[in-house]
Amino acid sequence: MANIKSAEKQARQALVRRDRNQKTKSAVRTAEKKLRTLIATGDKAKVEEALREYTSKMDKAAQKGMIKKNTASRKISRINTFVSKSAAK
Repeated sequence: MANIKSAEKQARQALVRRDRNQKTKSAVRTAEKKLRTLIATGDKAKVEEALREYTSKMDKAAQKGMIKKNTASRKISRINTFVSKSAAK
């Protein structure tokens, strides 16, 4: 444990940030899993809603610095392509 007050505070802040980051990353992964299962079922309305939710969560995670902006853009782009190809079938 830290001996200096400022170091103790930093340790507390790090715990809070870690919890927040884990929740956000978990929400993003859950949204992606939900979207992929809906794509497999083929329900267009639900897929569009899940895609909107996934995109929102990814953008927010990128804004907060949990993932890099380009990583979020790449994943959103790839899932959009996957959705459009599955809708065309």
